[in-house]
Amino acid sequence: MANYQPPFEITPEILNLVEKIGEILGRWEVLEMPYSPRLRRENRIRTIQASLEIENNTLSLEQVTALLDGKRVLGLQREIQEVQNAFAAYEQINQWQANSCDDLLDAHAVLMAGLVNYAGHFRNTDVGIYRGKKLVHMAPPASQIYRLMAELFKWLKSEAIHPLIASCVFHYEFEFIHPFTDGNGRMGRLWQTLILSKWKPALAYLPVETVIRDRQDEYYQALLDSDNVANSTCFISFLLKALLTAMEEVALSDRSK
Repeated sequence: MANYQPPFEITPEILNLVEKIGEILGRWEVLEMPYSPRLRRENRIRTIQASLEIENNTLSLEQVTALLDGKRVLGLQREIQEVQNAFAAYEQINQWQANSCDDLLDAHAVLMAGLVNYAGHFRNTDVGIYRGKKLVHMAPPASQIYRLMAELFKWLKSEAIHPLIASCVFHYEFEFIHPFTDGNGRMGRLWQTLILSKWKPALAYLPVETVIRDRQDEYYQALLDSDNVANSTCFISFLLKALLTAMEEVALSDRSK
């Protein structure tokens, strides 16, 4: 059986975005990572708050910061649990291997502990993704998840394309498969961060989620457009633009400290 190859194209726009991101990373390496430990923590908190806000968590950045500083915060218990779980997951990110399905399941167990009945397990029911009352994506049958995820991890492990592109392709394919009953969005973003951090450790603290939150309609439209043409090219372009914007914002923030 031939190895699975996710469908996408490497366009001139994608190559240009990869080059621009690479130039910024090169400057960061010369400067020995320009942002301080304090800024890393601030960026991680921004990442967590934004990623959860995308999933309708209402806690503000100030509330999330206070909660992670050990202060008491008034809020829904589920939302507080989501923040605590996300912080625990991002703190463990260096322990996981990007091409390990077992580590993916372990990460989901941490991220969704106390929030779903089957944290750390693939779904065993079929699901559709809705925007309002409209069905926008019917995920593959539950019976196919183990095979599809195994193929995706095999591709990630063996593929020689640029990590920036590979991370975006994985993110799209993961959301397409939708392997869990809940937490797929935050897991997809977490795993892309993991893939990128294994390539360049500085990217573990890049709050790209803040850009995705601010461009949330574009994020979902890029997923839908990729579904409609059966390849992830436009989603890759969207995510690379988000990464570039996040890097530019971090550079500005670091200079203002």
